[in-house]
Amino acid sequence: MKRFIGEPLCSPGLRITHHALRVTSHLIIMDDNYIYILIVSILGAAIRSGTPVLFATVGEILTERSGILNLGLEGMILTGAVCGYGVNHFTGNLLLGVLAGVLAGGIISLIHAFLTVTLRANQVVSGIALTIFGTGVSGLFGKNLVGIPAQGFKPLPIPVLSKIPLLGDILFDQDILVYFSYILIPLTYYYIFKTRAGLELRSVGENPRTADSMGINVTWIRYFYVFAGGLLCGLGGVYLSLAYTPMWVQDMSAGRGWVAIALVIFATWNPLKAAFGAYLFGGVEALQLRIQAMGIASIPAPLLKMLPYIFTILVLLIATSGKARRRLGGPASLGIPYVREERD
Repeated sequence: MKRFIGEPLCSPGLRITHHALRVTSHLIIMDDNYIYILIVSILGAAIRSGTPVLFATVGEILTERSGILNLGLEGMILTGAVCGYGVNHFTGNLLLGVLAGVLAGGIISLIHAFLTVTLRANQVVSGIALTIFGTGVSGLFGKNLVGIPAQGFKPLPIPVLSKIPLLGDILFDQDILVYFSYILIPLTYYYIFKTRAGLELRSVGENPRTADSMGINVTWIRYFYVFAGGLLCGLGGVYLSLAYTPMWVQDMSAGRGWVAIALVIFATWNPLKAAFGAYLFGGVEALQLRIQAMGIASIPAPLLKMLPYIFTILVLLIATSGKARRRLGGPASLGIPYVREERD
C-alpha cells in the first residue's frame, strides 16, 4: 500500500476520512470574515439584481392602478436597455444614456396607451405585441453593440451610512440608481395612498364612470400613468445595461418583465410590498449564481437558472390562493376599456 507523505499508513477509506476531517477543521478555524463577506456579497447582489425588477414593478403598479393592463414590460425594458447603452456608448455621457433609455421606454408605452385607451383595443393582445416589438427593436439596434463593455455606474458609498456594520456594506455601498430606488418606494406609496392625485388615480382604476362624473379626465389619467410606467420600465432597462451588467446582451432582461407583472399581483398593487418581492427575487437569483460559482456538480446549471422563476411562480400561487385571492383587492376596472357616454 502506497504511503502518502504526511499521512499515516492506513486504508483508503481512513485516508478519505482523514482528509475530510482536515478540510472540516480548516473551515471551522476560518475566521468570521469569510462568512461576513459571503453574507454581504449575496445580500448586496440581491439588492442589485432586484432593482430593475423593482423599477418595472412600480411602473406597472401605477399603470394598473389607472385600469390599464400592460403586458409589454419585457419589450419596454429591452428597448430602454439598448437605447440607454447605445447613447452612452456613442456619446460617452452616462446622463444622456439614462435619459435616452428612460424616454425610449416611455415612448414605446405610448403605443400601448393609444391602442388601449383611444382605440380601446384588447389590452392583453396589445401588451404581448409590444413585447414582441420591443424585443425585435432591441435586437435590430443592438446587433453591433453586443459584448462591448460600457462605462457604467460605479458604486458610490454614502459617507457615515456605509460604515454601519453589515447594513452599510449591503445597502449604502451601491450605485446611484439603487439609491434612487430606495427613495422611489416610499414616495410612490405616499403618492398613491396619501395625495389627491393618487386618489384620482385609484378612482379611475376602480370606477372610471364615477371619476368622469366628478370631472376627472379619465383619458388623460390613463395616458399619463401608462407613460409613467413606461418611463420606469425604461429605467429598469438602463440599470441592466449600464449598472448591473455594463454591456449590451441580446434578451438581457431574461424574463424580468414577466416577473414584474407577477410581482404586482403578489404585492397587491402596493409599492412597499413590491420592494419586498423584487428583493426576494433578487436574493434567489444571487444565491443561484453563488451556487454555480461554487461548482457543485450535482446540481445542473439549467436547474439553478430556473430557480428565481420557479420561486416567483410558487410565491404567486401562494399569494393568489384561497383567502389570499379574496384579499388581493386589485383595481375593479383593470383591463376594461372605458367608453365615455355622450352628455346633453
